[in-house]
Amino acid sequence: MTKQTEPATPKGRRSRPTQLDIAKLAGVSQATVSMVINGGASAQLIKESTRESVLAAAAELRYTVNPAARSLRGGRNHLIGLYTFESVFPTDDRDFYYPFLQGVEEECAEQGYDLLLFTSAGRGRRPLADDRLQRLRMADGCVMIGRHVRTADLEQLTAEHFPFVFIGRREAPGAAIPYVAPDYIAATEELIGHLVGLGHRRMIYLRQPEDTAPTLDRLAGLASARKRYDLAPEAVIVDELSSTAELTEERVRGWLADGATALLIEPSEDHTLVSTLDALAERSNLSIPGDVSIALLGDPPSWEPSHLDWTRFALPREEIARRAVQALIGMLDAAEPQQTIVDCTLVIGNSCGEPGGSP
Repeated sequence: MTKQTEPATPKGRRSRPTQLDIAKLAGVSQATVSMVINGGASAQLIKESTRESVLAAAAELRYTVNPAARSLRGGRNHLIGLYTFESVFPTDDRDFYYPFLQGVEEECAEQGYDLLLFTSAGRGRRPLADDRLQRLRMADGCVMIGRHVRTADLEQLTAEHFPFVFIGRREAPGAAIPYVAPDYIAATEELIGHLVGLGHRRMIYLRQPEDTAPTLDRLAGLASARKRYDLAPEAVIVDELSSTAELTEERVRGWLADGATALLIEPSEDHTLVSTLDALAERSNLSIPGDVSIALLGDPPSWEPSHLDWTRFALPREEIARRAVQALIGMLDAAEPQQTIVDCTLVIGNSCGEPGGSP
């Protein structure tokens, strides 16, 4: 279910200029603008002064032409780009990104669009230079995905009025980014509330090291939970987990010695978290949840065989991807860009219980 939907641009501002906008600014008809912009024999009928007025208005509005779509009837290729900011294409259906990519592909097919793949992954995460932006214009617009994003690229796309929707909340200074994102804030608050209800009064919150939007949203959920459940600052201690290799028996037992009874862990996009937790419990003779409850702030990237059904919140990844495609097509049909938040689902497994007890 959609939690909230907000315009991604200030009220009254269009997502991108149209030939009608140029016509109004230049004081001519839309047909005249079309003849000037599209060129051809009919353009020779336009007075030079009128042509210059149209081109000046187009430049002022930063209007750009999609060269691939211009010659097609209706001005649309029915091609949607999928642009990745890192290597996200999965090797199997357990990969974190697989449901997103599946949702994009299936929704494009149902909407009558084909899919083009673009990427900035590779050496140095290449910036979106003008020639690469021109290649993007082979598509009518793009769905974008990736954790590590160049905000300068998003600013440039916005300035060029190129239609795109991001999967996941993203921000850029001076630009309102259209996105469809999971509600990490409410989900994190709900999960902490579940642990509080079980009796946990001292928890360790293991965050990812970089201040990406998903991490910041989860921390905002923690702040909201502190206020809602009147938690003292020492009730939830935030620590950093740069890699699962840092999740050692010595570190966990240190937390337990300090009175912690539960761990909240933010998963990364690698494939090692669940196996690391299983191995830790087996190697150190720790009982989960007898000695420590463990809850995951999201879905692990893949589900390896485990004796535990992890308490977590699940992301509706395929639904989010489908909504991103729908939102992009809506923009192509002149709808206002939106910022949409989608509910996550609390999954109560057997990895959490009362302190010192069982599930």
